[in-house]
Amino acid sequence: MQKIKFFDTTLRDGEQSPGVNLNLQEKIEIAKQLERLQIDIIEAGFPAASKGDFESVKQIASIVKNSSVTGLARSVTSDIDTAWEALKGSAEPRLHVFIATSPIHMVHKLQKTPDQVLETAVEMVKYASRRFPVVQWSAEDACRSDLPFLAKIVTAVIDAGAKVINIPDTVGYITPEEYGNVFKYLREHVPNIHKVDLSAHCHDDLGMAVVNSLAAVQAGATQIEGTINGIGERAGNAALEEVAVALHTRKDFYQTETNMRLNEIKRTSDLISKLTGMVIAPNKAVIGRNAFAHESGIHQDGVLKEPTTYEIISPELVGVKPKTMVLGKHSGRHAFRNRLEEIGFSLSDEKVNVLFQKFKDLADKKKDITDDDLFALVIQKQVNGDELYKLEALQVQHGMNQIATATITLKKYDGTIVQEAATGAGSVEAIYNTLGRCLDMQMKLVDYRIQAINGGPDALAEVYVKIECNGIEASGRGVAYDVLESSAKAYLNAINRIVLIQESREKQEVI
Repeated sequence: MQKIKFFDTTLRDGEQSPGVNLNLQEKIEIAKQLERLQIDIIEAGFPAASKGDFESVKQIASIVKNSSVTGLARSVTSDIDTAWEALKGSAEPRLHVFIATSPIHMVHKLQKTPDQVLETAVEMVKYASRRFPVVQWSAEDACRSDLPFLAKIVTAVIDAGAKVINIPDTVGYITPEEYGNVFKYLREHVPNIHKVDLSAHCHDDLGMAVVNSLAAVQAGATQIEGTINGIGERAGNAALEEVAVALHTRKDFYQTETNMRLNEIKRTSDLISKLTGMVIAPNKAVIGRNAFAHESGIHQDGVLKEPTTYEIISPELVGVKPKTMVLGKHSGRHAFRNRLEEIGFSLSDEKVNVLFQKFKDLADKKKDITDDDLFALVIQKQVNGDELYKLEALQVQHGMNQIATATITLKKYDGTIVQEAATGAGSVEAIYNTLGRCLDMQMKLVDYRIQAINGGPDALAEVYVKIECNGIEASGRGVAYDVLESSAKAYLNAINRIVLIQESREKQEVI
């Protein structure tokens, strides 16, 4: 059995999805869950990109101990120095450094000759190896590179100290057979290839990221890169949960094994979906809502008699469990804490106390509290970690053939109170117009989605929004018993993110 490592880039490539803005606490929660999933390498971010990225990588590197934490760097010494400062406190400092190797990138983007690119790659790997015990080198746009040159530069960077060689399909261009042949070519034409792990990083522009990753395994790759739920730039990355379950289910064919705890997949997927606001398609492989649903009478009959007639993956394998109702208004703090731990949250006494009060408030309105409700409460608390503006009061007047009016009271970070009122064509528009007036900001609503957490008339309402202001796009999420309250909280959450991004950019300009 060949051991396959998983390199998760949800916090770096995944966060580059348009409209996704994760705050520090959210990134830490995702990193901790990736550690529970037993991901081998977590790419926590691009430390040189911003102060926020640097801080998140540094924090995650200090917290996560059972997974290797890495950061991305361009082939420049300043990026490598910054990455070292962020990662030097980790259990295993690891750097991911890259440079483009395709003719189209070298000519038009880098404006360098192949010899210059090779020289730069070797110098930067040597430089990084002086500090980092593990250096991963990536050939950006490798799949549109000339194979003889690719083999030449790979040979040189291995001699320079690289321990992992990554062959990315940066633009999702290649086919499975071609991709496998790239790995076979390198194994045959790079004399020192046995000294390194070969890694595959596939994008999904043509819908082939997962199958290309599996083709790489067949051709000798020992590390697969991707994201949970397949999120990422453009059409996204290879979905690691799909690759992992494919390798497990067809172990007879691939002859591989991994460290991933497959029963943590569903929880990890749900956490990332909620925090990024990127909804999982119902028919998504492995973790979609319909992945284990059987509507056809023939299928239902077969599954009832023997599940394996139509299920090659059991729900339990990936952590899908029956809905359970375990808590209510008479439940105590100890039972509440235990249930939080059972669903994957280890929180401080202070946070548990705050959440327990919110749980009690919800239990007064809702008879039975499910795991999904608890999950929503915890995530909402994480989402609102940086509340510059807090919703203190909301009143909406509306009715058929009447103009909707909203009155809102906000508490600012400095303790001052702002109160405004505005009208709108509907209740939600009135709320959003009022928030804009409170903060004197011109905002555009790009996306608005609402869904119930569980069923029934007493379900919590979860609202997701995406707004744009001054060229900055941010998403927000709100959960409340009342639809209008959750709508206001989601919009205000997005506003808080935009304000923080603006402040960060202004500080960088001053520096």
